[in-house]
Amino acid sequence: MQKLIVLALVGLAAQLVDGSLGMGYGLTSTSLLLLYGIAPAAASASVHLAEVVTTAASGISHIRFGNIDKEIVLKLIIPGSIGAFLGATVLSNLPGDVLKPYISIFLLLLGVYIIFRFIFRSSQNEKAEGKKVSKKLFIPLGFIAGFFDATGGGGWGPIATPTLLSKKDLEPRKVIGSVDTSEFAVSLASSIGFLLSLGANEINWIWTLALMIGGLIAAPIAAFLIKIIPSHLLGVLVGGMIIYSNLQTLLKSRNLSDSWITFANIAVFLVWALSVLFVMKKHRNLAAQNSRFTKNLKKIHVE
Repeated sequence: MQKLIVLALVGLAAQLVDGSLGMGYGLTSTSLLLLYGIAPAAASASVHLAEVVTTAASGISHIRFGNIDKEIVLKLIIPGSIGAFLGATVLSNLPGDVLKPYISIFLLLLGVYIIFRFIFRSSQNEKAEGKKVSKKLFIPLGFIAGFFDATGGGGWGPIATPTLLSKKDLEPRKVIGSVDTSEFAVSLASSIGFLLSLGANEINWIWTLALMIGGLIAAPIAAFLIKIIPSHLLGVLVGGMIIYSNLQTLLKSRNLSDSWITFANIAVFLVWALSVLFVMKKHRNLAAQNSRFTKNLKKIHVE
């Protein structure tokens, strides 16, 4: 019972992050399931089945708050679904024990990427300086993001969201909402692929339900928080959590001494803590600059 409560809280926290950043639910949930010892295919299947419900709730919430661009959603759905279905089929036919360390490495690298991305990102509302979006971008982007999302248990948001945020003609808020909304179709395609390849008996339905309940509670809250929460701070926090949990999976797969395991954990924790302190300081400085700018603007207006 205690484990189910923890998983429900994991689902809640993961959905809060995912709904605010456009990434994080699959990475966070899958990382923790792998840490508990679940095989990669079963872990990814459980997470994607839970995401069918949580992404539907998240999508509805984003639509209500006006956080989506219908064109982005429609262009991502088909290639993303095809890639996700193929990824689920491939993962289901690979040996779990052999594959688990490689999946953990993939997730750990995504965690590092998320931290670096949000350390050097000043604000979730800043306008990107990249090129305009090409219509041809959506097919390979959707396919690749969907494929890695299914095989790694997470990857749709970390691949699709930053790519689209780098384009100057897209509003960040709507990019995040659109990626979250289109993830419903991707999760559904992954789930169908896993059910056909694995069978329903290989999926831990109780754990799936716990993740689902937590995500459902968090979905509408996250859609609201996207407008007020400092996303770069959340990004560093969730990136560190993904790195730490997958590091534990990798350390367990190696016959390392306790001293080496302790050293690795301390090193990761210190880097993570320094990253959090850095973005907190950066956020305070940015807030102070905005405050001074607003005051100066008011003075000019009065004069």
